[in-house]
Amino acid sequence: MRTILTITSGIFATIVRRSYAIVLLLAVVASVGWATPAAAAVCAAATSQGTAPPTWQTYCWLDFTGYNDTTARTPGGQAFSYALSDGAVLSFTLRTTGTPGIVAAIAPSWTGAAVGNTAFLGIPNRPILYQNAGGTTTITLSNILITPPPGAPAVTAYAVVVADAESTNNGESLQFTTNGSAWTILDQVNPISGSTYPTISGANTTTFTETGVAGTVGGYIVGTNSPTTVGTQMVGGGLQGIMFAVRFASIRLNKQIVGGRVNPADQFRFDIRATAAGTTLATGTSTGSGNGPFTAAAVSLASGLPITLVETMAPGSASPLASYATSLTCTNGTAGSTTVLPVNLPVTSYNFGSLQFGDAIQCSFTNTAFPHLTLRKALGAGGRRFDTDQFTVSIRNGAATVASATTTGVGTTVTTGTTPQIMTTLGTTYTVNEVAAAGSLAQYTQGLACTNAAPASPTVLPTTLPGSVAPIMGDVISCIITNTRRAANATLTMNKISALVSDPISGAANPFAVPGAIVRYGITVANTGSLAVDSSSIFILDPLPAMVSFDNSTPVSFTNGAVASGLTFNAATDVRFSNAGSPPANFAACNYTPAAGVDANVRYVCIRPSGTMAGATGAGQPSFTVAFNVAVQ
Repeated sequence: MRTILTITSGIFATIVRRSYAIVLLLAVVASVGWATPAAAAVCAAATSQGTAPPTWQTYCWLDFTGYNDTTARTPGGQAFSYALSDGAVLSFTLRTTGTPGIVAAIAPSWTGAAVGNTAFLGIPNRPILYQNAGGTTTITLSNILITPPPGAPAVTAYAVVVADAESTNNGESLQFTTNGSAWTILDQVNPISGSTYPTISGANTTTFTETGVAGTVGGYIVGTNSPTTVGTQMVGGGLQGIMFAVRFASIRLNKQIVGGRVNPADQFRFDIRATAAGTTLATGTSTGSGNGPFTAAAVSLASGLPITLVETMAPGSASPLASYATSLTCTNGTAGSTTVLPVNLPVTSYNFGSLQFGDAIQCSFTNTAFPHLTLRKALGAGGRRFDTDQFTVSIRNGAATVASATTTGVGTTVTTGTTPQIMTTLGTTYTVNEVAAAGSLAQYTQGLACTNAAPASPTVLPTTLPGSVAPIMGDVISCIITNTRRAANATLTMNKISALVSDPISGAANPFAVPGAIVRYGITVANTGSLAVDSSSIFILDPLPAMVSFDNSTPVSFTNGAVASGLTFNAATDVRFSNAGSPPANFAACNYTPAAGVDANVRYVCIRPSGTMAGATGAGQPSFTVAFNVAVQ
């Protein structure tokens, strides 16, 4: 076989202008894609469209590797049988007459052929029945029969498609005959250059003829319905070839993703299955990070086999299918069909039933991620100020915390610092923020950066803390709070609280802020910076509200915090007062001596502890609290 083909290629190189081939395509209700049959003979689609029509995947090219020229020339011809993708079996008898001999060859037959070079590219196996010399050859397919799979109705309507796949030039012709319906022109196959085609006659009759013309030419594709016999006569001065393909009712299933994937690892599988047996007839899977469409799952149906479309998550995905809103929409390339089509139907499985003859259906599952939000913690240059510093990041819905995470690790290492990914509620605003789990945020500058896996989303992403965002369908938002260590410094923070001590009526039991009530003020100062404060430089000036008077009967107290301040305090020398109408400029300007008991003339309490306040360490922040009483007027 290989030796014959080698010789053939040498011959056709000298007469390439006059060589041609034809393609015979069998069709039964429009199709798309092909699985490897269980029988010895196989068929397969082209791997690339080229300039072929949109239905290019509906053609399953028959492999004639098993063709035997001696057997095909006997009166009984050679029997062929092909197991098709829906479990049906295509059978026919092929008989060859005339000269020269025929061999099985690969496609395209030569560099000038239209089919295989400009359209229907990458047809596998040996689909061409090829002459090994010039002459006139007739190849007839008879007893064409499609046997349905068990449980499916008989096939009563089908089509046969014939295509000229080479150059039909001067002195050459192709003639196609059928005992079915009249031939209908389905398509023109572009030549490899120019725009010349053979002349034709017999369209809309049972005998269709192409007559060759000079130059580089294209070819025609014609179809006939429900024949049991199709004949082809090839006349030419060079090598000639013929190809056959089966074509039926077709359905193609694809998928589209709107917005982003909930997890980059998520991929989707989409199947066309036999409804009763659950057998997968064709399958496809999304790939990469794109939104599709992807390589379609395509199947040709030669029978009334009921089918179901199903979508699942592909192995290795991180999210369940329930993380996405799914809808199915189908269109039919055949006008007038009464096959019911889903449009934006919110399903992951759809029982299509049996297709009708001629249906060319294209379907797509569309997945839109429900809105999701994740918050992560990161550290900038320099890492932590102290290895004990830790942070809690949180996502809140109003006052409720819906997700949080507290970091672990030391230095620049951040572990356990990412919240669970949450599915948010449409129309709801969420807030992202952080607090110090250990240490102080004052040691750091904070930055917030958010990204959306749906780049075209109109959702406004926050850039400052606390940040608010209202995700919509398709949004998969991830935010990062990055803390960058500040330069070493001394940073003091101050907090003042008040507490009722007693009132003239209830005493200390559940007192009220009525005239004469005693209130205790507490002022806490902490050094959140890592450097010590200059010696004796802390000066606290507290203005008293007009409705209270200083209670001189209780001395001002000083208490170190959990981490000692390192300061000393003497109430007799480190506390002064002012009755001025404006704030005193310094501790020395506080020169009023209050009267015993409650003194309404004190307007400012001045406190200046002595010594050097220590800087923060990994053990915590040095702090102290000064406290004194006032009376409500």
